[in-house]
Amino acid sequence: MRYDLALEDEEYLEELCAHHISGQLRVAPEHFSKRVTDAMSKPGKEVYERFSGKFTTLNKKCGKEQYIVNYLMSGHPGCTLEDMIEMAEYVRDHGGYTEQVQDFTPTPMTVSTCMYYTELDPFTGKKIYVARGKKEKAMQRALMHYMSPANYELVYEALEKAGRLDLVGNAHNCLIRRKNKFY
Repeated sequence: MRYDLALEDEEYLEELCAHHISGQLRVAPEHFSKRVTDAMSKPGKEVYERFSGKFTTLNKKCGKEQYIVNYLMSGHPGCTLEDMIEMAEYVRDHGGYTEQVQDFTPTPMTVSTCMYYTELDPFTGKKIYVARGKKEKAMQRALMHYMSPANYELVYEALEKAGRLDLVGNAHNCLIRRKNKFY
């Protein structure tokens, strides 16, 4: 559902919440980093947050307990490890952990695919970062599933590579715990 458009019509959104959702509404913010949403030509996290707040308010008004399920993406052109760390922190801070993560896959006739192959933003002509190797793509995806023990090594490596070992430890803001050297 286009949550940015739904915000334009409160009556529609109220009707949706009251009569057309059976517990979960799937939306596709795809990313929460401004650099990446700009590359995608999608609204930023501020629009998503407005929608989420309005959704919560309308569900309370309707006496419903319904949730948003986010569809997120890793590896989109323009997305760096730093952007994925920013997204992991956003998800951590907003309780939005999700299994609904898609790796970017180039598809014909799209602007994103043009960026992927040329490493250029076709609107500005500026160079754009593209994650190419399997390892970095795996690290980007692992950051979205940072809570999974199976991803510990990849998440640690991504944080180390990005100079963000401040997110490893036992503090509440850490993405992963520091491994005990006695294990």
